[in-house]
Formats: sequence, structure tokens, C-alpha cells
Amino acid sequence: MSVVALTDYDFPMKDVRENFPAPLLYIGWEDHLLFCAPFCLPLPPDTPFGALATAVLPGIYGYHPDFAQIDWSKAEWSKSGQPWQPDPAKSLAENGLQHKDVIRFRTPGLTGIQGSFS
Repeated sequence: MSVVALTDYDFPMKDVRENFPAPLLYIGWEDHLLFCAPFCLPLPPDTPFGALATAVLPGIYGYHPDFAQIDWSKAEWSKSGQPWQPDPAKSLAENGLQHKDVIRFRTPGLTGIQGSFS
């Protein structure tokens, strides 16, 4: 949607990288309606991507009954709406993730509490 400003619309952006303790990364779990939107997390760029599954995501998604059943080797990832295959051994930065990027993961066979998304 376009915006028509009545006066000059010139001001410094407040959501630039320098204003946060670490780059922000949005992470969403597809087909799980318990979570209405991706979580926004400040994560250091040197964080190994594989640490998301073991150290980061359990703290935000771990209470969902499907979480313990995830086979991370089969997770399907997307970045900014496009299929994407991250390397778990590389850092977030080495996987090309930058401030305010959006990634999502789908877990085949898991579609919400008692299949509520299917």
C-alpha cells in the first residue's frame, strides 16, 4: 500500500542495526497456529545456525506438543518467502542472514495441535 504524506516525511530510521544489541532475526514456525507471527530475536551474527534448534527455539516454541517431535534433518526452511537450505555448521552471518531478515521453518508431518492446521 502506498502512502501519501501531507508534509515532508524525513526523519532518521529508528530500527537500524546500530540501535539493537545484536541483529534482529524473525523466526516463524509454519502450520502452527498457536503462534500468530514470527518471533523477533536479537541474535549475534556469529551464532551457529545449528544452535537455533538446540539452544534458541526450545525457549520460544518448546512448550508446543509438536516441538519435541521435530526431526530437524527434515525441516524445510525459507528465507524471505523463498526456499532456502541453511548450513547448521555455519554462523547466521555465514548463512547470509542479516538484520531484520525473516526465516520460517516447516516440519513435515507436524501440523499443529492434533493436526489443527491440516
